[in-house]
Amino acid sequence: MLKGADPQGIDRLDEARTTGQSILTIDLGALAENWRRLADRARGSECAAVVKADAYGLGIAPVARALLDEGCKTFFVAHLREGEILRQVVREVVRDAASQARIFILNGLAPSAAPFYVASQLIPVLGSLPEITEWAEFCAADGAPHPAAIHIDTGMNRLGLPERDLPRARVLMDSFTPVLAMSHFISAEDLSAPRNRMQIERFERACAQLPPMPASLCNSSGMFLEEAPFLDLCRPGYALYGGNPTPGSDNPMRRVVGLSAPVLQVRDVAAGETAGYNARWTAPSRRRLATINLGYADGFLRSGAEGPIGVEVYAGGHYCPIVGRVSMDLSIVDISEIGPLRRGDPVEVLGPNISVDGLATEMGTIGYEILTRLGARFHRAYVRSEDASLEQAVGEESPSEG
Repeated sequence: MLKGADPQGIDRLDEARTTGQSILTIDLGALAENWRRLADRARGSECAAVVKADAYGLGIAPVARALLDEGCKTFFVAHLREGEILRQVVREVVRDAASQARIFILNGLAPSAAPFYVASQLIPVLGSLPEITEWAEFCAADGAPHPAAIHIDTGMNRLGLPERDLPRARVLMDSFTPVLAMSHFISAEDLSAPRNRMQIERFERACAQLPPMPASLCNSSGMFLEEAPFLDLCRPGYALYGGNPTPGSDNPMRRVVGLSAPVLQVRDVAAGETAGYNARWTAPSRRRLATINLGYADGFLRSGAEGPIGVEVYAGGHYCPIVGRVSMDLSIVDISEIGPLRRGDPVEVLGPNISVDGLATEMGTIGYEILTRLGARFHRAYVRSEDASLEQAVGEESPSEG
């Protein structure tokens, strides 16, 4: 079994089914393979991993352990607290202090917090002159040129140094060790967007004004551009977790996440009857409905489920629509077109038949939001794809993925 897997999570699947929990499976074997695929694609550039937002909702500790076991040596998170948690995980896995992974904090240097970064061996990504000034002054006072990354704005206008601030930033860098220059693509998923080339050129021009240091520009989608600027380091995130970095084309990544919700009750309703809050759905004919253990408190978006496309789950070999409003703990599924479902039967919400990107499209959002909203009430099972528990967790009707 993969070191990052949770044997208790697997062993407790039967208990979770018995107690009526929805089951979230995270395939750490597929996650590790996705990182290997991306590392191979990087063509000699280092492949890091973005594990912010609790590893996109999948659990930073098991995800980081799996990636460390695979050979990942550099990680990115958003906040200082995330970095402190990740550093503890790394110390538990990597006993050799000289081999400790690098952890970058994307949201920069929190005011007056420099000592915390140093204590946990965290590297701030500095994106403004006030941050750079504070880090430089701290390093000078501490008598040590602590490392930092430099974030350059190439058009996002969110975080990062504008080009006009680069001369002053270069002077301040004499007091610390700049270990990475980075920027972020605006729309790398659009392979034909002219702004991709514009940003590459802006980044090259900015780097030429700074001291020599490794550079990074590619996120998940950036790694699939026709002329991808792999540079010295790539920073995939979404693709690691099975999201499609090439929208409109086949997904080159393996599926990582499965989610099944049990049926709580089945009932027949007559034509003209309504279902759910505020009677937003009316039965057009006699229908059979199943109530499942899944609601907006679990991250199943109430607003998204009311979108124009319509959200479906998978049961009995068929796609079945959600009807009526999603409530806090429950959703209603029209199962009229399939064979009988019984109380306790699993319904696939994510899995071989419903991808994260597919569900996101139906809900009028993006897969990132689907992943990062996955609720804490799910039973989480960290498995490997060759473990039969994975297919059991998403339902016996579902074919296995090749």
